[in-house]
Amino acid sequence: MNLFDELKWRGLIDNVTSPEIEDEINNGELTFYIGTDPTADSLHIGHYSSLLMAKRLQQHGHHPIMLVGGATGFIGDPKATGERNMLTPEVLQANYDALHRQIDALWGFDMVNNLDWTKDISIIDFLRDYGKHFNVNYMINKETVKKRLDSGISYTEFSYMILQSLDFLHLYQEKNCRMQIGGQDQWGNITSGLELIRKKCGNDVKCFGLTMPLITKADGTKFGKSETGTVWLDAKKTSPYELYQFLFNTEDDKVIEYLKKLTFLSVEEIEELERSLREEPHKRNAQKALASEVVRDLHKEEGLQAALSITQALFSGKLSELDESMRKDAIMNMEKLSAPAGLTLLDLLVDMKIAASKREGREWIKGNSIAVNGVKVTDPDTRMTQEQAYIDNDLIIRRGKKRYYCVALEG
Repeated sequence: MNLFDELKWRGLIDNVTSPEIEDEINNGELTFYIGTDPTADSLHIGHYSSLLMAKRLQQHGHHPIMLVGGATGFIGDPKATGERNMLTPEVLQANYDALHRQIDALWGFDMVNNLDWTKDISIIDFLRDYGKHFNVNYMINKETVKKRLDSGISYTEFSYMILQSLDFLHLYQEKNCRMQIGGQDQWGNITSGLELIRKKCGNDVKCFGLTMPLITKADGTKFGKSETGTVWLDAKKTSPYELYQFLFNTEDDKVIEYLKKLTFLSVEEIEELERSLREEPHKRNAQKALASEVVRDLHKEEGLQAALSITQALFSGKLSELDESMRKDAIMNMEKLSAPAGLTLLDLLVDMKIAASKREGREWIKGNSIAVNGVKVTDPDTRMTQEQAYIDNDLIIRRGKKRYYCVALEG
């Protein structure tokens, strides 16, 4: 299987601007770029597939450039739902610096900032040298722009396509960058860049665009969002344990897709995991492999082992075996509650609506279904005091095998 066929097998190719791209990817040494705007101080798991795409191509002799849009970040790619809130220069610079450090540490790609070549362009030069080459009829047919025509779109966001096209032109002229890769929602921006290169540099230029399918969850929402918010690549924003749990809980009908797109496991390894999923889904071998591969790649073996230790401690109830940092990670995505210190366990269950009634709570306690800090409690009159806290003033209540609550004792 050649590289292009493998990328198709992995579901990483949505569309290409020319059939010639197949030979270029299989046999050439393309310089290409992927871009993102510094709208946050970390990339999230939804970006991960694109970064891995760059790494896959790099391993086969191609040369990736990572563009972090210090200029385009001031404007923002138009959303279908409305105008973006503009970030201040200080926030954008802090975000840019954070993304630069993150990308360099994780992948070591060459990085550029489009503010470097746009900040000194005058408005007259912008309109004469670049705006003149764009047909408004084409621009308003971009899918996102079309959705905004009734509600309205500012000229600022409307001009984003021109700025992104300018990026492709600059990188072609300065770095011989001949391919742009983006999500399928970037098709209009990518083809506009190719058209600008053609108009400015001639029809014989061989440049290409490739789009990737957006990764979604089974309910159609964007991959990377969870009940508690965005799943970040920065361990300080989403711990290795949280990331592991997010991936481990992947739906059966999506996990093979994610294994193909988010790991470097071979065709044979993924096909074996697919067989296991089909024949013994209860073992969740595919989900374990997905979570382990991604966490290890982003947070090294140390991060994976910490995630596994917390997972095992919560499953077995041996919470006392975790150190303080692991304890904090363990409670981070639990349901948070607060209760006065000194309540009996039974009253706490009812007052916090963990149990619907005292009768139900008493049945759970007597039936060994309730654990406090990993230890089964069978006396409903046991007092919950701050001296019993698991970490700081927090207790961990477990009902059954999977429902956890973090209860802050007050007073």
